Amino acid sequence: MDIKDIRSQFPILDQEVNGNPLVYLDSAATSQKPFQVIEAVNKYYREDNSNVHRGVHTLGTRATDAYEGAREKVRKFINASSIEEVIFTRGTTTSLNTVAVSYARANLHEGDEIVITYMEHHSNIIPWQQAAKVTGATLKYIPLQEDGTISLDDVRANITPNTKIVAIAKVSNVLGVINPIKDIAKIAHENGAIMVVDGAQGVPHMKIDVQDLDCDFLAFSGHKMCAPTGIGVLYGKKHLLENMEPVEFGGEMIDFVNLYDSTWKELPWKFEGGTPIIAGAIGLGAAIDFLEEVGLDQIAAHEHHLAAYALEKLSAVPGLTIFGPKDPAKRAGLVTFNLNDVHPHDVATVLDAEGIAVRAGHHCAQPLMKWLKQTATARASFYLYNTENDVDKLVEGLLKTKEYFSDVF
Repeated sequence: MDIKDIRSQFPILDQEVNGNPLVYLDSAATSQKPFQVIEAVNKYYREDNSNVHRGVHTLGTRATDAYEGAREKVRKFINASSIEEVIFTRGTTTSLNTVAVSYARANLHEGDEIVITYMEHHSNIIPWQQAAKVTGATLKYIPLQEDGTISLDDVRANITPNTKIVAIAKVSNVLGVINPIKDIAKIAHENGAIMVVDGAQGVPHMKIDVQDLDCDFLAFSGHKMCAPTGIGVLYGKKHLLENMEPVEFGGEMIDFVNLYDSTWKELPWKFEGGTPIIAGAIGLGAAIDFLEEVGLDQIAAHEHHLAAYALEKLSAVPGLTIFGPKDPAKRAGLVTFNLNDVHPHDVATVLDAEGIAVRAGHHCAQPLMKWLKQTATARASFYLYNTENDVDKLVEGLLKTKEYFSDVF
């Protein structure tokens, strides 16, 4: 499937914004959805709308088959050992919180350590802050190199026999850094710790094999990988999940309820209390089908090319500062930057007038902003439907922004 065929699958891209063709460069916040995902969700509501697992009627059976079929697609997509290791959640945040509440609070004690990095999204910081407060554990940060990467020497220096949990993003949502999770997991396991991976920015863009990485938990969101919002996944090794308690209680996750005690269903359903996100899971299954039709290796190569192209073109813009590695081999498909003394929100506003959508702010990564000595930055993020022309339009828009604020001031 070439880039024109890919773009034609995304109806939202065929529009104008403020009189200009839409240039969507905010896929790190949420990706756009192809026809087959939209149709899969529509079909469920049009033809199969029913609750799952409970009914024996035809609609209930079809809905259940589609929902559980999506779980199997996820299992294959990340190479989990069994569907028992694939839990549907509301997204990366819910998945990470589930581990922090159900696993961390039950297993941590005073003197234990949780190790993370300065580049983490708030969703991979706050749950561990709270777990540390409740248990008396210590939260430690692996320092960053000058270009925003982490060194394995620093990893080894900060992970000790007291470390019980290491939680790190596969890809930074600000710096684009691709972290060596497999190597970090090995170091964590050598010290008796578990490895938790925030896969929100990694799973949509490159092939992730949980068995090869040997991570203990992996969290990711559907909406960043062409699926609907409100659906995500928590992968966990079976032996860990079996010894964890649910964090939500009610329908769907129970086996038997007595007056004063209850028992839970087996994995993975004991973690899926209440009516699940049926349409979202079906949409996620359709998104996985689409991404695999294109090919994760092709997507990764395309984004790597765009990142390299963007670094080259943006580096030529006077007064523009790029954050993160200058070597495109060290980063994924996003570029974060600031333009002279123009506030990133103003940059984003002027770009929007040109039909260019970028993200501006602290990107839910305030500790990293402090490390960068910035209050906010602008970010352009790429996906399988973006082109070199989109990068060229961004550069043109930034030059217009620079010219506009030169005239104002």
